[in-house]
Amino acid sequence: MKSKVNPREASPVGGAEEGRSTGGGGPVRGGAGGEPGGGTGSDLHLELSEGPGGRRGALMRALRDAVRTGRLAPGTRLPPYRTLAADLGLARNTVAEAYAELVAEGWLTARQGSGTRVADRAEPPNSGRPRRPTTPSRPRRPVHDLVQGTPDASAFPRTAWLTSARRALTAAPHEAFGPGDPRGRTELRHAVAEYLARSRGVRADPARIVVCSGFANALRLLGQVIDGTIAVESYGLGFHRSLLTAAGRSTLTLPIDEHGAQVRELPGSGAVAALLTPAHQFPTGGPLHPARRAALIDWARAEDGVVLEDDYDGEFRYDRQPVGAVQGLDPERVVYIGSISKSLSPALRLGWMVLPGHLVDAVLELKGERESWASALEQLTLADFLASGSYDRHVRRMRRTYRRRRDRLVAALAERAPHVQVTGIAAGLHAVLGLPPGTERSVVQAAAWQGLAVEGLGLYRHGEATGVPGDGLVVGYGTPPEHAFAGALNALCEALPPPP
Repeated sequence: MKSKVNPREASPVGGAEEGRSTGGGGPVRGGAGGEPGGGTGSDLHLELSEGPGGRRGALMRALRDAVRTGRLAPGTRLPPYRTLAADLGLARNTVAEAYAELVAEGWLTARQGSGTRVADRAEPPNSGRPRRPTTPSRPRRPVHDLVQGTPDASAFPRTAWLTSARRALTAAPHEAFGPGDPRGRTELRHAVAEYLARSRGVRADPARIVVCSGFANALRLLGQVIDGTIAVESYGLGFHRSLLTAAGRSTLTLPIDEHGAQVRELPGSGAVAALLTPAHQFPTGGPLHPARRAALIDWARAEDGVVLEDDYDGEFRYDRQPVGAVQGLDPERVVYIGSISKSLSPALRLGWMVLPGHLVDAVLELKGERESWASALEQLTLADFLASGSYDRHVRRMRRTYRRRRDRLVAALAERAPHVQVTGIAAGLHAVLGLPPGTERSVVQAAAWQGLAVEGLGLYRHGEATGVPGDGLVVGYGTPPEHAFAGALNALCEALPPPP
């Protein structure tokens, strides 16, 4: 039986008002009903059974059991005694006295203005049970975070996003709240097409854009549509490789160097597709050399292959001209995949595929009429955010912020660890720090002792990669909020090995 709580009613633990029980013997449960005090508020489920102490004893046993088992957690506010009495069909004094006695025993607490609540300790003071020795709890998260992969969450443009959300909701047609188009909202597809053509050199027809729930969602779909072996870079996200494996695709590795993936390995390899990060190789940081970009398209044309272009952070460049998308060289041989995970927030789960014409129907059929969809309201909001210029303003602001952080990282290393080489810093939100051979694991452990979360370069190496692996750290300087960046830099420098 459930009792309804009026949160505005006071919760004293004593009182002089008398009432009459309307219930008979046997189990009693509180119910919402139409009795005074029982029509609004929270529910409290209690079962009262016969036993010593009558109705008050039954109520006290039920409350003790609920606290002892953890169903009522410490700090939980209980219904006012008048409300609970009305819902259980008990006299008000019966409930008030039960509350008062449980307060005295240490099960509950009562404060003026705060009501009656479950006490913070799990057992009453005289429970007779031995107390467990207390040990300092470990923090749930490190003090400092330089793990790559996320932008500064504190920099999310809340005000501008809310403005776009209001405009989008006001202007949304009624059909936007129905099943919709598996391609995604037409407003967003047109806004994305305009933005990509202008900023990334993508030749995008809105009819060939499919909105998805981020890059991983796109790769899951493509892994099921593309039948055959897929080439991947020897350094990259293992999660992406596992998505292809889960889809039944075998992979082969392409070596990388300072000019990006060595695409000369593709002809004759048996691969039907290649997953690459041409604008900013992840995680080593270099762009794909122009000659290799041309060779990549030549391979795709000659062998009926497909390039899967992961443009994960193409907006953020600092010391060079923007590197356009490979898709612009041949839209019929390249699937361009982008998202707002790095530029805005991974929490929004919005991305897109710009597909060659021959893949559109297959992807849509697999995507289904109602599954794997991103929120229509968030799509409409992003469409307005792009069309209004708010996205461009945010990206420019964050580009300045991240460039300053990169410069601070480079300056700190030059002063305190000049023997450490920094690479991959012309663009993106992370840098790679070269380490002496054999020191990567110990440096990651030393960073943990400093309260710093940071990842080793070896974490991103493909298990079938050839050649001698290099030791290093992948430092995500875009991750921490601005006020925490100096502390994270200091912890990083403390963890680095001394000069040889």
